[in-house]
Amino acid sequence: MKQLHFFLSTLLLVVFVACGDDSNEYKIGGKTGEDTPVQPDERQSAGPEIAKYNLEFPALKGGNSIVVVHNAMLNEKYNKEGVNFCVEWDTSIRAQRWTCYQMYSATNEQNVQRYDKSHTTDNTLSYITGKYPNDPELPKEYQFTTDPYWGSGYDHGHICPSQDRVCSEEANRQTFCLTNMQPQNNKFNAGVWAKMETQIRTWANNFDTLFVCKGGTIDKEENIAKYLGSGANKIPVPKYFFMAVLGKKGTSFKATGFWIPQEGYPSTNDLKVYATNIHALQINTGIDFFCNLPDDIENQVETVAHSQMEKEWVWIK
Repeated sequence: MKQLHFFLSTLLLVVFVACGDDSNEYKIGGKTGEDTPVQPDERQSAGPEIAKYNLEFPALKGGNSIVVVHNAMLNEKYNKEGVNFCVEWDTSIRAQRWTCYQMYSATNEQNVQRYDKSHTTDNTLSYITGKYPNDPELPKEYQFTTDPYWGSGYDHGHICPSQDRVCSEEANRQTFCLTNMQPQNNKFNAGVWAKMETQIRTWANNFDTLFVCKGGTIDKEENIAKYLGSGANKIPVPKYFFMAVLGKKGTSFKATGFWIPQEGYPSTNDLKVYATNIHALQINTGIDFFCNLPDDIENQVETVAHSQMEKEWVWIK
């Protein structure tokens, strides 16, 4: 039954993440895990319920990419099952291009402790025993035979943070899969990246739903610092990381993003230094974010001036 659920979710998500078609109604997660309808643009016609999963998705690159969908029990209190997060995995580069997910009241609750396999001393890739296992939802022909991070000097950098998914044990455990990782040096991972993650969790409490898409640069050689591993276990180390965030409150939307090099980033704790609007982030990454919004709303939220973003968003110190 779970395999059927995964297949149907994957099929429906692929249908609706192609972008460029604003003809579907969209609904999003709201209070206590229920769906909060949004008044559709007057040009839109009603669409399937699965459209509620659309807004965090950017346009897919296609080619050698596949979408990996993680379903989970998100909150047992509300009996809230659904999509935990999704990944665009490039099978030729053997790396994730992005992870996207939603944050709303049912997912924002802290109901469990962060998954802990810190005592693990071997390089096991088993989902049962490993700290950073192969993703069971990734076809076996694309799974790793050895962990390229192991002994490399780079952290397993979560893209969907474990702390963003302490709503349930199942949801938290899934965030440790290798498909949700990018190589990050520890100073970056435990420093400014961690602060950006905290910033997004703070923002999530101020919206009905926060739509998040994050990742590192893997598509151009000039945006890749080096490679780890070899052969079928070779992966790129991104020079830059990004976060694209869309907030919905009532029927209004606003968006912002982060763009930051993981080597030699400015030594400041002021996150506004790394903030950028979505239009600039799209130029830097080549990724079309929030393309499932109606065109007029998309254009409005993606081109906001930096000075306006500083005023519109609540920044942590």
